[in-house]
Amino acid sequence: MLKFWIHILVFSVIIIKSAFGQVKEKVVTLPEIRVKATTEVNQRLYDAFRKSFPEADNLAWYKYDKEYLAKFIIKDMSHNALYRQKGMMVYDISYGYENNMPADTKDLVNRNYDNYKIIRAINVKASGRNIWIVKLEGMKKYLTVRIEDQEIDEVESYIKA
Repeated sequence: MLKFWIHILVFSVIIIKSAFGQVKEKVVTLPEIRVKATTEVNQRLYDAFRKSFPEADNLAWYKYDKEYLAKFIIKDMSHNALYRQKGMMVYDISYGYENNMPADTKDLVNRNYDNYKIIRAINVKASGRNIWIVKLEGMKKYLTVRIEDQEIDEVESYIKA
């Protein structure tokens, strides 16, 4: 009988501890922003875009809060460029591969990571800055490096499974 009451007591302590002893962390969730449908833009914005990207193909405009997102392709790179209503570009992010990188940037990566293969190249242009984010694959690892002003920094490293 004593064993029975000890089991009940232990079981009660475990239940009370799990019910009241949990530390609850507060999770802050940011509101989701969705770009829903294509839109038309004013002539001033369109002219500013064409001045910056005269070779753009497959252009689609999307309203993004008070700004406009242009999605398009130049050669074989897809671009997302965000513009203000009056035609000022906020940023341009382009997605490509090794063949899309400038020769000096590609050489810098290959010199520093000669045992790795470039598998993806992303170019971010914003506020007068030109940054390349390059995904690399090696025998044992995946790496992500960041290049700006011919300075290279490793920002991610994953060991292959």
